Amino acid sequence: MRRRTPPPPAPLPQRHGVDPVRVRLPVDGTWATVREHLVERLTGAGPGVVASMFDAGLVVGADGRPVPPGAPYRPGAFVWFHRELPAEVPVPFPVKVVHRDEHIVVADKPHFLATTPRGSHVAETALARLRRELDIPTLTAAHRLDRLTAGLVLFTVRPGERGAYQTLFRDRRVRKEYEAVAPYDPALALPRTVRSRIVKERGVPAAREVPGDPNAETRVELAGHRDGLARYRLFPATGQTHQLRVHLSALGVPVLGDPLYPEVTAPVPAGDFRRPLQLLAARLEFTDPVTGTEHRFVTGRALAAWTSYEAWAAGR
Repeated sequence: MRRRTPPPPAPLPQRHGVDPVRVRLPVDGTWATVREHLVERLTGAGPGVVASMFDAGLVVGADGRPVPPGAPYRPGAFVWFHRELPAEVPVPFPVKVVHRDEHIVVADKPHFLATTPRGSHVAETALARLRRELDIPTLTAAHRLDRLTAGLVLFTVRPGERGAYQTLFRDRRVRKEYEAVAPYDPALALPRTVRSRIVKERGVPAAREVPGDPNAETRVELAGHRDGLARYRLFPATGQTHQLRVHLSALGVPVLGDPLYPEVTAPVPAGDFRRPLQLLAARLEFTDPVTGTEHRFVTGRALAAWTSYEAWAAGR
């Protein structure tokens, strides 16, 4: 199989820790100009926005020079531009660095902060923040946590090494341990391993279990219980979207503060950081594929509903 030629390096610098947008023009395109294609492709930008970007010289080619409004369409070519950052409410919690060396950064992400830029969360993400705070523009995420989940995330420093660390997760060579606070059910026999098939459809907020061969596996253990609540230890063998939340909900003990499972609830207003989802990526263990070092990282965070349920429930 012929390997696809990698794209040229971005001719534009990052802004606020966010990479410029790269667009590859389709090889089977029939548009007369680059501008015509982008107007059709970026319909969500609003009327006149793309045209004004060309007029202002904000769309550039691989040489860093502005693409003229009438530049002819060239199939397979690349262009870059900076997206207009959305208005974001700052997440008022720090991203704590647990470990940093020349190869990796391990961060302890707070609740409510997305891992990487996506949708309406761009500059207010763990990746963009760390790029700015640590002055490492090449930093990239080796995996992701849900925005509402707190805990340990692995980032890579050198682009050429990212694939080696991502392969660890793909090949299930990272031992991940999570903690969750959810209702206690004395009839629920634990420990147990939950296996099911989970699908997540684009544009649908919640994932769901469907018949078929399992693609998601989680070991669930009981770490303690009191006053009708339980603290669970979760060991995912796979990494499907919302896997732990789906599996606990299916067991009848949905994670406290979950707005999606078992039922989708109305979104909270922007800036409402009360009652965070009680799910925490508590531990990461793996053999470093570059240095051979045995890494064991532990979160410094605790789940508020377990340490003080009344304060969590009251949103304090």
